[in-house]
Amino acid sequence: MKSIYLTGFMGAGKTTAGEALGEAMKLPVYDMDHEIEEQQQQTVTDIFADQGEEAFREMESRMLRELPREDSIITTGGGIIIKEDNRQWLATQGYWVYLHCEPEEIAKRLANDESRPLLSGERKQNLHRLFSERLPLYSQAHIVVDTTGKSLDEIVDRIMKRIKDMEMGHTS
Repeated sequence: MKSIYLTGFMGAGKTTAGEALGEAMKLPVYDMDHEIEEQQQQTVTDIFADQGEEAFREMESRMLRELPREDSIITTGGGIIIKEDNRQWLATQGYWVYLHCEPEEIAKRLANDESRPLLSGERKQNLHRLFSERLPLYSQAHIVVDTTGKSLDEIVDRIMKRIKDMEMGHTS
């Protein structure tokens, strides 16, 4: 089976859903941010501070292509979809899943999280601006699952059902 790529805004539940999906499907899970941190021996926050967002986005694009293309769950960073090349990769190399979450819920989930470099300062204003900019890009995914107010089991079940439907040629 092709790899499953989980995308979505920060706080949408990619890492949590990815771990649960990996367990349910008995597949290994790769968290791109973690893989980059291991490779660079530096946190994402420090990479942003020391090298800038563009350098991080290049690392992210390279990592996307280095991870397994089959029998894996890959949780991406929230900005992976910014680059057209990355969206093309996601669309052609695996099952591209967008985990949607309403901005108000994201704000609650991230209220005390200081590790998000793009939400420093005017956090809520930045969150809504980034969310609005990225929503049309995320919406290009094969599968869209709304995580707002949903249990982890509901999210995982929905992803698995949609992938099974796609494998069988259904597009519901």
